[in-house]
Amino acid sequence: MTIILNHTIVPVADAQRGAQFLADLLGLPVSPPAGPFVPVRINDDLTLDFDQRLGGRPGHYAFLVDDATFDRALGLAQDSDLSWGSAPRQSDRQINHLGGGRGVYIRDPDGIAYELFTAVP
Repeated sequence: MTIILNHTIVPVADAQRGAQFLADLLGLPVSPPAGPFVPVRINDDLTLDFDQRLGGRPGHYAFLVDDATFDRALGLAQDSDLSWGSAPRQSDRQINHLGGGRGVYIRDPDGIAYELFTAVP
């Protein structure tokens, strides 16, 4: 059997806000709450389940995305006061070009760094 990551918990201060943040970045809908979780379905095999029961904490989630998704997320970051940049702890408001593509790290209010890249670094 192939091993497939099915879901993971994302600890945040506000589950709805956290889920909506990621959904907006990736152009995805937020699913209805499931128990204490607010899920965002990333693809047929994976959901990120936002959970506020333990509060928010920094994290890192990386996504290989197409150019249109990257451009949408970058546009949202550029039009906001979010912390974002070319490296995990950089707020230089620049992108990187690792692996011949484009990459960026966008941080949410809980300090979670969402890494989006168009080519595997």
